Amino acid sequence: MEIQLSKRKFVGNNHPCYIIMDVAANHNCDLETAKRLVEVSAKMGADAVKLQTYTAEGLYSEKTPLFSHTPISPFELIKQYQHPRGWLPILKEVADQYNIDFISSPFDYEAIDLLEEVDVPFYKVASAEIVDLELIAYMAKTEKPIIISTGMSDMEDIEDAVNTILENNNEKIIILHCNTLYPTPVEAVNLKAINTLQTSFRYPIGFSDHTLGIQISLAAVAIGAKVIEKHITLNRNQKGPDHKFSLEPPELKALVQGIRDIEKAMGDGVKKPHPLELEENYEKGRRSIIAAKNIPEGTQITRDMLTVKRPGYGIKPKFIESLIGKKARSNIEKEQWITWNDLI
Repeated sequence: MEIQLSKRKFVGNNHPCYIIMDVAANHNCDLETAKRLVEVSAKMGADAVKLQTYTAEGLYSEKTPLFSHTPISPFELIKQYQHPRGWLPILKEVADQYNIDFISSPFDYEAIDLLEEVDVPFYKVASAEIVDLELIAYMAKTEKPIIISTGMSDMEDIEDAVNTILENNNEKIIILHCNTLYPTPVEAVNLKAINTLQTSFRYPIGFSDHTLGIQISLAAVAIGAKVIEKHITLNRNQKGPDHKFSLEPPELKALVQGIRDIEKAMGDGVKKPHPLELEENYEKGRRSIIAAKNIPEGTQITRDMLTVKRPGYGIKPKFIESLIGKKARSNIEKEQWITWNDLI
């Protein structure tokens, strides 16, 4: 299935993998940092850059218990990193200047309304929000494509979200395998779930990657992921909840190059020599039947007169028994490859 995600890009078979950079909290509540992250995402070759638009009040109950890895409440943590909503049109303009798609994951209805005002090309449902079917329905009614992240989800959760979108007359759906672990240990990734999603749904399938490095994303592309999402930071040593598992700009460049190389390498699946192989290596690097000694004209060929060596200009080795008993049409020098024209 093919889906047009934006004026610039399509997702699906026969289209390049669509690469999304998630800024998350890595803007550090600084607009200039956010602008810079948009810029470097574009310059390093990503297709889209994404914010997360939420408020502490709309996301967490103030009574939510502490997570084990942080000394402050989730409410207080989110309050520290929620970006001003006035940033959205500013960053959309920056993204347009750099020819990169700008989106945000909305976590409430007002966020969707604001993103509609800046005319984002599509929406992204964060993993934890997959169970908020009313919020998903509100996104679906915009008639724009919706990407669903599926961290912490089972198939029933995914089917509920997909059906909600379909019930609102929207079939532009992309599903991302994901793990809600920051960072994700490689043993928890379960890349084969991408294959499960590919066989279970008719929509493009991708991968939202929270592992360290780029190798797992590259593996996902090799098994068919049509979208890759990774976090981006200017410096992984900064303080904040998302920096430590994010890519720095040079790593993003390597990711993009790696994905594009994999796409070129996939080919058409037909097992045959590549034209470049046939230019020289096919003949000079393969073996053929070679004269093991001088063979005078008219001599009847015996097995001891023949050997198999490179290059491959002569008769293929599998025909060596067929040569025995034939005669040399003319003198054949030792070490000369033998062709059918040399024999009678």
